[in-house]
Amino acid sequence: MADIFDVVADPTRRDILSVLLDRETSAPQSGGEISVSEIVASLGTSQPTVSKHLKVLREAGLVAVREEGQHRYYKLDRAPLEHLEDWLIPFLAADAGADAAALAAAEPTSARLKDEQRAFAEAIGKAFAETAHQVTAVVSPKFRKA
Repeated sequence: MADIFDVVADPTRRDILSVLLDRETSAPQSGGEISVSEIVASLGTSQPTVSKHLKVLREAGLVAVREEGQHRYYKLDRAPLEHLEDWLIPFLAADAGADAAALAAAEPTSARLKDEQRAFAEAIGKAFAETAHQVTAVVSPKFRKA
């Protein structure tokens, strides 16, 4: 099995994942499934190229496939992406923590929050950073295509 970072490093595979995510969110009645031919049409890439990349994504566990006759329907499997998220969050949280520390240092001592309030604010900041990253990951590929 290929390393998850190697798998998502390829722009075509990221584009395929974006198409699968878009299907999942825009057509929930489909169960997130999309045919290979629809992926090909969406990306404007050849069918053999899409099939090659889908195989890599399938072997990495990032997509699930359902066969119906000669047709294949793919959908996103988010579980392996949690490994990426787990690896990224400390970097995002560290950045948010550094910003909070710089802000706290700039405030006079009397204006600083109590420890419990600061911990609560940091938790909110981390949650915001995670959410902002997730939104950027979904929205950025769409703007690249435009």
